Amino acid sequence: MSAPIVNPARRRLFGAAVATVAAARFGLLTGAKAASAERAPPVPSGPLKVFTGLKQVTAGPLSISYVDAGPAHGPVVILLHGWPYDIHAFIDVVPLLTAAGYRVIVPHLRGFGATRFISGQTVRNGEPAALAADVIALMDALEIDKAVVAGFDWGARSAGIVAALWPERCRALVSVSGYLIGSQEAGRKPLPPQAELSWWYQFYFATERGRQGYEANRHDFNRLIWRLASPEWGFDEATYQRSAAAFDNPDHVAIVIHNYRWRLGLAEGEAEYDAFERRLAAAPVVTVPTITLEGDANGAPHPEPAAYAAKFTGPYAHRLVNGGVGHNLPQEAPQAFAQAVLDVVAL
Repeated sequence: MSAPIVNPARRRLFGAAVATVAAARFGLLTGAKAASAERAPPVPSGPLKVFTGLKQVTAGPLSISYVDAGPAHGPVVILLHGWPYDIHAFIDVVPLLTAAGYRVIVPHLRGFGATRFISGQTVRNGEPAALAADVIALMDALEIDKAVVAGFDWGARSAGIVAALWPERCRALVSVSGYLIGSQEAGRKPLPPQAELSWWYQFYFATERGRQGYEANRHDFNRLIWRLASPEWGFDEATYQRSAAAFDNPDHVAIVIHNYRWRLGLAEGEAEYDAFERRLAAAPVVTVPTITLEGDANGAPHPEPAAYAAKFTGPYAHRLVNGGVGHNLPQEAPQAFAQAVLDVVAL
């Protein structure tokens, strides 16, 4: 079953400058260590493509809302968005992958879109191990044994954790900004002043003023994050509002605030994830085939590729996506992202 995509109006961003041309049937590019994205002027505000026909499934503590597109028995790709984004970060990636024969699953993370906690008593927990465990619970609920897992921002962290802790469930990994697995202990250590400045919102969220401010101004706040994280991406208001609807989830603020407070050691997680977090605190290596990506204009805090290359001990490649591509790489350069997903299984 496919989740239809309606209304053909969209921004146009194309991958280019790669080594060889893939099958013309898919119009994709392959064999690249670097890629570029042609920047196009923003489309005027108006109707955009949206995912329709989303499905809902009980998985662990959640009822997860998700896109299920492409052939039902095709190899599976799970695409994971970050904060403050939603499933529409992959609106132009999904058709490229389904055209290549993949079944593509795109869930709304806990605290986003129509994903809901089943019980009102469940802790609104945003710690990394919980978000990654949601992916495994979703795979179990959908009877998916193994998948390529790919994501950016929070989604890249979750994808990396799945690959590190459950390699038997991960066929391959595509991760924007590389190795993002961390721990509370690492989060407590002070950084140089310029790096601390980049995390201004993390400190804001550590205060009650910040929680109240985000509750009251989440749409304006997240629009600002989009602009800072992707300074050369000329998205229009309709594009932003399509994703901003996902922030009206009743648990959104609680999940976001807990996530950032947990990182600083200011909030506790849940005991059921403690064993996972202890393993993650040791910075485990990733053994599955991996491609990491970075945009050349990423305005969000991110590590340099040389700092994490050694954490990937299986088949590995890194690609720099040129052309003013920022933090939301799948939406800004969908062909470069989709190509990485198609190439990673052949490493």
